[in-house]
Amino acid sequence: MPRIFPVLVACACWFVAWPLSGETPVHKGKPLPVEAVNQRVEAEAGSLEELYRHLHANPELSLVEFKTASRLSKELQTLGFEVTGKVGATGIVGVFRNGKGPTVLVRTDMDALPITEQTGLPYASKVRTRDKKGNEVGVMHACGHDMHMTCWVGAARVLVALKEYWKGTLVFIGQPAEEIGTGARLMLEAGLFTRFPKPDYCLALHCDATRPSGTVGYTEGLALANVDTVDIVVKGRGGHGAAPHTTVDPVVLAARIVLDLQTLVSREIDPIDPAVVTVGSIHGGTKHNIIPDEVRLQLTVRSTKDSVRAHLLAGIKRIAEACAKGANAPPPVVTVDESEFTPALYNDPALTRRVVAALQRSLGADRVNQRPAVLGGEDFSRYGRAGVPVFLYWLGTVDPKAVEAAEKSGKPLPSLHSDRYAPVPGTTIRTGVTSMSLSALELLAR
Repeated sequence: MPRIFPVLVACACWFVAWPLSGETPVHKGKPLPVEAVNQRVEAEAGSLEELYRHLHANPELSLVEFKTASRLSKELQTLGFEVTGKVGATGIVGVFRNGKGPTVLVRTDMDALPITEQTGLPYASKVRTRDKKGNEVGVMHACGHDMHMTCWVGAARVLVALKEYWKGTLVFIGQPAEEIGTGARLMLEAGLFTRFPKPDYCLALHCDATRPSGTVGYTEGLALANVDTVDIVVKGRGGHGAAPHTTVDPVVLAARIVLDLQTLVSREIDPIDPAVVTVGSIHGGTKHNIIPDEVRLQLTVRSTKDSVRAHLLAGIKRIAEACAKGANAPPPVVTVDESEFTPALYNDPALTRRVVAALQRSLGADRVNQRPAVLGGEDFSRYGRAGVPVFLYWLGTVDPKAVEAAEKSGKPLPSLHSDRYAPVPGTTIRTGVTSMSLSALELLAR
C-alpha cells in the first residue's frame, strides 16, 4: 500500500488538473473559453462578412473618416459601450466597464489609401475623391484596414457576449490617419490616456499579405521601423537647354544628390543596423529644352534605432548642401515632416510571450508562428512610447493555395498597398476575431 499511494495521488492530481471541457488551460490554471468564443464567432460570421464588404466598398482617406467613424460608433453603442467621438480629429473611443480588473485597449485604424482598386471584386471600391492637394484620386482599403475594423467589431461583440468570463475594462478605439502616421499622436494629444481609463495593455492586429489565412504571425521586441518623410527642394538657375553654361542645372544636381544619398547607408551606417533611404519621387521641369529653376525630391527614410535615425536625417541635409555647394548652386531646402514621423514599434516581450502562449494553446502551435521584423511603419508604436505595454500581431489573409503556388513559381503575391490586394474574407475574419477575443480574454480572465 505505501508504494501504490504516491502513484494514486499523482494520477488524481493529473485528473483534477486536466479540464473536463476539453479546453486548453492557460498558465493561471483556468481555461480560456475557446468553445464559447468559437460559437460566438460562428454566430456573428455572416453579419461580419456583410460589414467587411460594406467597409471595403466605402473607404475614406486619412482625417476624413466621418462615415466610417459613425458606423463603428453605432456598432459599439449597440453593445453598450460609452462612445466618445472626435478624439483626435475623427477618432472614436468606446469604454465598456465590467467590474474591477485590468484595462485592455484594442485599436483599429480606419483610413484608406489614394489608390484606384483593380481587384475585380463584386464589392470593389469605386470611390473617387479629392486628396488634400486637390487631386482627384481613387480610394481603396489596400492595407487591410477594412479587415482590421471588421475583426475589431467582431471582438467587441464576442467579449460583451461572454462578459461572465472576464472582469475589467475594455477601451476600443477607432484611430484615424494611420496611413500618414498622425492618428495615434492626435488621439494621445487629445487625452486618450487621461480623459479615458489608461490601459494596462494595448492590442492590435495587422493584415499580412504573404501569410495564409487561418494563421497568425508575431514578432517579439522590435517589429517595425522608424519612418520619416523628407522633402528636398534642389535650387538652380534656369535657362535654355541649348545653353547650359548660362545656367545652374538642378536636374543634374538632383541626380547627384540621389546617388550620393545611397552612401549614407552603405558607408556610414553599421551594416548590422537596418536602414533605408529611398527617393520615391523626383519632379522638375516643364519642357524638353528648358532647364528649370528647381527640382523636388520626396524621400522615405527607415531605421530601427533613434541614433541611426538622427544620423540619417542629418546626413541627408549635409549631403544635399555639399552637392549644391560643389555645383555653385543656391542651398537646397531640406524639410523633415515631423507630423508624419512614425516611431519604431517594439512589442513588449512579456506581453507578447503571454498572449502568444495563450494563442498557441488555443489555436494550435502550427497556426501561430514567429516572423522577422520588417521596415514598414505603424503608429500603434506611439502607445508603447507613452508607457503602456503593446502587442501588434499579423493576421494571415491569403488563400493557402495561392501562397503555395507563389512559393513554387517564385511570383510574388500582391503586397499591401497594391491595387490588387484583397484578403480572403471568411477564414480571415474568423481567425482575426477569434485571436483578438482570446488575446483580450487572456489579459482579463477572472
